[in-house]
Amino acid sequence: MNHSLVARKIGGILSLLVLVFTLYSGNLFSQTNGEAAQPEPVAAPSTSETLASFVNLQNDLQKDILALNKKIASTQSDTEKVELKEQLDKLKSDLAATQRNFENIAAGIDITALRGETVEAFNIQEEVFSLLRPAIDEMKEMTSRVRQKSELKKKIAYYEERLPIIEEAVANIAKLREQGGTKALINSLKATEAQWSKQKAFMQSELQGAQLQLDKLTESETSLAEASQSYLKTFFQKRGLFLTMALLVVVSVVLLSRLSAKLMQRYIPGFKAQHRSFRIRLVELLHRMLTVLFAILGPMTVFYIVEDWVLFSLGILLLFGIAWALRQALPRYWSQIQLFLNVGSVREGERILMEGLPWLVQQINVFCTLTNPVAGISQRVPIDELVDLKSRPSMSDEPWFPCSKGDWVILNSGIRGKVTGISHEMVQLVERGGARLTYQMSDFLASSPRNLAVNFRIKEIIGISYSLQKDSTTNIPETLQNYLLQRIRQEGYVDQLLNLRVEFNAANASSLDIAVMADFKGELGDLYNRLRRAIQRWSVDACTEYGWEIPFPQMTLHGAVASVDKS
Repeated sequence: MNHSLVARKIGGILSLLVLVFTLYSGNLFSQTNGEAAQPEPVAAPSTSETLASFVNLQNDLQKDILALNKKIASTQSDTEKVELKEQLDKLKSDLAATQRNFENIAAGIDITALRGETVEAFNIQEEVFSLLRPAIDEMKEMTSRVRQKSELKKKIAYYEERLPIIEEAVANIAKLREQGGTKALINSLKATEAQWSKQKAFMQSELQGAQLQLDKLTESETSLAEASQSYLKTFFQKRGLFLTMALLVVVSVVLLSRLSAKLMQRYIPGFKAQHRSFRIRLVELLHRMLTVLFAILGPMTVFYIVEDWVLFSLGILLLFGIAWALRQALPRYWSQIQLFLNVGSVREGERILMEGLPWLVQQINVFCTLTNPVAGISQRVPIDELVDLKSRPSMSDEPWFPCSKGDWVILNSGIRGKVTGISHEMVQLVERGGARLTYQMSDFLASSPRNLAVNFRIKEIIGISYSLQKDSTTNIPETLQNYLLQRIRQEGYVDQLLNLRVEFNAANASSLDIAVMADFKGELGDLYNRLRRAIQRWSVDACTEYGWEIPFPQMTLHGAVASVDKS
């Protein structure tokens, strides 16, 4: 199939898809040509004149065919007959083509199908190569000198390798001939020597010719940088205007796309809503896809209109390369489209686990917004990173983060501090006194932080002597509770006190243990250790005031008695 015909058919299809860009490019091209117009173009011949020229051409071809037939009949040489027949077949083919063109132009349409002529079978490989042939020819022309040098070097190496063998063979034959022998042997050796001598002379001439051509190419050769610069200069001098037009078309597509996007945001209800419907998302997806499609087809249409088949072929070659590179990514792009339409594995308003943290999917777009409402952090991630994840609805009582900025926490190592900074990577604490501690996010979460921001409980144990066993479960806990409540009120902590209980805890080896449990509001979280010490102090004061003995451990007491006895 004719390359020009194929290109025109494809160009016609592209023109229908990008009519706006076709009109724009055509006007720009005609204006540009109008500015740089040289002489007035010659008027195209009329149909009658064209048909008359075809009739004259047919008459000339028929005369040539008759002359060739007479010449074939008169010649005696078989070789000459073969050559003349080849010329005759070529003339007959030209005459048939001229007749077909005459009939098509006279009829005004292509009537090839009415003749019952066989149509060549469609071959996708040949069609593709016919589209790419201009670009391939341009590349061949660009690398012609390099390929010519390579071929000459191969030719020189070929003859340099074989010449010594022929020379040695000729020398050996000459030695045998000098040794003498029968007349028939000597004649055969002479004939062989003459044959190989001719071959040697031929190879020497070929080697010298190739070497001479290589030397000339080397002398006229410029540096790679100069050659590249020269080629690029020539390339852009020829096609700079067309490339500029193509670039203007792409810029126009982008500007029109942004303008249409703003109009859609303004006039389509719910287009800018945080959680958009499927219909709105589908409209935006189609808008983006059409923008990419027009940005690709626009320059191709320009190259088709100006009939620059080299740029057109390079564009097709580039599209083939992109399609080949993306063939493995198509399933992933399909998953991204599902996510964009909010019908994929991750959906807006749901909860996902990413980088060890739970995130709320606040918005899904080309770049998605994820937030952690408790930690107060957010991030923007490309939609591709969500393809392999899945979300789920979040319950109201599900935790998002152990603490917020400004909370007091206690780690399982016993360190207590105020949270002053939370990021995706680190958490910073400030201890009482101003010392700063910084933890990586994973280490901080592994420390199981205990948050004191809402409410917290302090539990302290006070031991009394077994001599108070009778009142240890009744009067003493009640008296101690009243005493502690009085001291808490005196020191100004009663408004933050939620609950206070004093109960018998356990009969220890050397003491009867009483547990003091006090619940405070989170606003006293920074005084956690101070309150613990205060409860111990108040308990000791109560034992002193009411005469409750605080015993030593039995092991310590027995050890002290043994030391006294030895003394």
